[in-house]
Amino acid sequence: MHFAGDDLTIVFNGEIYNYQTLRAEIEQSGFHHFRTASDTEVLLALYARYGAGMLDRLRGMFAFAIHDRRNDTLFLARDPYGIKPLYFSNESGAFRFASSVKALIAGGGISHDRDPAGLVGFQLLGSVPEPFTIYRAVSALPAGSHMTVGGGGAGKPIRWASIAARLSDARAAHEPVDAVVAQAALDSVRAHMVADVEVGTFLSAGTDSGALLGLMRDAGASRVRAITIGFEELIGTPADEVPIASEVARHYGAEHHVETITRQDFADALPQILDAMDQPSIDGINSWFVSRAASKLGLKVVLSGLGGDELLAGYSTFSSVPRTRRLARLMGTVPFAGPLARSAATTLVPGWAARNPKALGVLQFGRSWAGAYLLRRAVLLPSELSASLDDDVVREGLTRLRPLDCIADTMRPDPKSDIARVAALETSNYMRNQLLRDSDWASMAHSLELRTPLVDWELLRQIAPVTAKLASGAGKAALAKAPSRPLPRACSDRARTGFTVPIGQWLNPRQDAPSRLDSRAWSSEVAQAFA
Repeated sequence: MHFAGDDLTIVFNGEIYNYQTLRAEIEQSGFHHFRTASDTEVLLALYARYGAGMLDRLRGMFAFAIHDRRNDTLFLARDPYGIKPLYFSNESGAFRFASSVKALIAGGGISHDRDPAGLVGFQLLGSVPEPFTIYRAVSALPAGSHMTVGGGGAGKPIRWASIAARLSDARAAHEPVDAVVAQAALDSVRAHMVADVEVGTFLSAGTDSGALLGLMRDAGASRVRAITIGFEELIGTPADEVPIASEVARHYGAEHHVETITRQDFADALPQILDAMDQPSIDGINSWFVSRAASKLGLKVVLSGLGGDELLAGYSTFSSVPRTRRLARLMGTVPFAGPLARSAATTLVPGWAARNPKALGVLQFGRSWAGAYLLRRAVLLPSELSASLDDDVVREGLTRLRPLDCIADTMRPDPKSDIARVAALETSNYMRNQLLRDSDWASMAHSLELRTPLVDWELLRQIAPVTAKLASGAGKAALAKAPSRPLPRACSDRARTGFTVPIGQWLNPRQDAPSRLDSRAWSSEVAQAFA
């Protein structure tokens, strides 16, 4: 879209949820008279008036680039969470940018040399940590950053929003957690339902998506279509999401659509999944199938409960990471405890040691926040990388990636409480580099716009003052009670199991149940596809 006689031109991916308020402010000031009803024109007007200062006013998911013909500069920006991707390459006198790595590579003019940092990052964590990609010549604009390209070349990215800083800056609130969560969640759902088409929702057996469905009703939705996927191998097991999701749908009067995925469905779809996957990832399969199901129903916009565990301390990591750190620091006072424990376990119980490689790394990594988190989220530990990658690639990749420093950076400034520290770690690493990225490519592969009300910059501002109070399930319990009709107890009291995809059984028909090592098998499959 052009603006002011073509002085400004924008390309934009995303949604600005408060654009109507921003539009009204601009019109009342007399700065601009709008020709369209779109949020895109609002972005252009904001940039014309405030420049980079516009970013603090936005509530939404976005990646955009604005060319300013007046001074021949290009301004690029990305939302605080990194919901929408933005990649660039600056080679051979040309600056290129796109929403996907594959688009840049397909455009030509860019080296295909692989980046050891990206390859090592994937093997370590199951996704490629930004700003790296699997190509040396392609980088991600970091979440919450902007950059300017001009006659002097491409400037360095400038951070304008930080999850850790928002948590660190929050002043402790005395309000009850239940009231804060309920008000903030309903406000976010209302904002995310602003659309000129029907808004559906993904529904699992978990608290997050179920509460969103109830809040959609509270926000005025008269009709809601909810989509759940099940898996043939999990029918009748505790991991089957369908029965409880069906109960939640009935509880809120939603039109419930269930699609059951079989091993053959996976085999048939695998080439399409890998083709849509922009960077290697061990996740995204469930998002691809549920997005396909939504697309079959004709839906163009859906809400997802992604982000609730990171925001409201729903993961076991909120207790296990601090506990690992305390244990490792205590054990670290015993001389040679680490080498002795590793040697003894490898010699006396080699089978156990092979099945539990992370347990042997507690003393090596567990004494720092970054190390304890890496230990919890790693697919492979650094000592195991040589089994998957050449030694030269491992050495250079670890040197470039600096995984512990990379993770530690996401906790600066210090969020001040253990709960807030783990929230910053999970949000800025696992969620950003894997869950959000996978949700984007998987949904966009089906021309579906996926919105995440629990991943919202304004919501975080409202929740951050009570973050330290969210221990022991208080946050998820508050979300379950947030709708005017609270979640049924079958959902809110259900022990958290995590969303299970029987990938191990699909890859190995002789395997009869999901395994902790399934992610390693799938990681190997994905790595071969990207080789």
